Amino acid sequence: MRILAIESSCDETAAAVVEDGRKIISNIVATQIEEHKLYGGVVPEIASRRHCESIVSVVDEALKAADTALKDIDAIAVTYAPGLIGALLVGVNFAKGLALSAGKPLIPVHHIKGHIAANYIAHPDLKPPYLCLVASGGHSHIMKVKSYTDYETIGRTLDDAAGEAFDKAARAMGFSYPGGVHIDKAAKEGDPKKYRLPRPKTANPYDFSFSGLKTNVINLVHNASQKGEEIDINSLAASFQYTVADILSSRFVAAAVEGGYRVCAMAGGVAANSALRDMTEKRCKAKGIKLYIPPVSLCGDNAAMIGSQAFYEYTEAGITADGSLNAVATMPL
Repeated sequence: MRILAIESSCDETAAAVVEDGRKIISNIVATQIEEHKLYGGVVPEIASRRHCESIVSVVDEALKAADTALKDIDAIAVTYAPGLIGALLVGVNFAKGLALSAGKPLIPVHHIKGHIAANYIAHPDLKPPYLCLVASGGHSHIMKVKSYTDYETIGRTLDDAAGEAFDKAARAMGFSYPGGVHIDKAAKEGDPKKYRLPRPKTANPYDFSFSGLKTNVINLVHNASQKGEEIDINSLAASFQYTVADILSSRFVAAAVEGGYRVCAMAGGVAANSALRDMTEKRCKAKGIKLYIPPVSLCGDNAAMIGSQAFYEYTEAGITADGSLNAVATMPL
């Protein structure tokens, strides 16, 4: 089964053709990073306009790269929640029109489910049940993946997501958007123990809270600037990255051990972070847990992951949508 998938939840306009949920035939992404760098983060109105400008050519390129005509596609999938509402609307309305005109089933996909499904593309042997850490710009969750379509949240951020904290802390350190990649690079030249940063506690041991940590870094930089003191940016980056990665990794692995999981996975943009990957791999190995992580190329937003999840939504649960499908900015699993 070949699915044409569309993703436009934030600042990437993406389209892909995926076969049987596991094989990428084509995967096209048009990024807006250079434009949003000017503002230090994603500007929703600009993102929506660029999606409008790019979506036709991106979908066309995905079909051409797959050497597939629209008539040979079996279904059309689209991210409908959660995300920037204007950005989501572009993808949803385009997909609805395309499905209607081509007479194809329309499959709505939740963005977080898509991130998790990136692992199915990278690891053909991975099957539920397993425990998954989803860490991205907008989400930080520990999820029980009970089946391809059934999930349970056992931990989540109470305020800022890990990726958001990375971006805002990076801006205070003088790095451009997106901040995570710059912090990762700078951290390799710094001392992760030079700055002692707070580790927020939560009532649920598997929840996260990054707002206070982010604010502490911002205040540290601002106070040093006001006093004319020098900040070791590389070491601050290393200390911040180590703290975030350690919080995510330790709570995730603790949840896996308590739940008796022998198989775990990671997903989302922050899963590309080298410290988090290395730390979690070592902890899982020490506990005898098999860990699956997508390649960095599939950690960020892309349409291939949406096409993968769509296959299971359709074949396992028979989920389709009609012309009443709407975009939703906030939606828990």
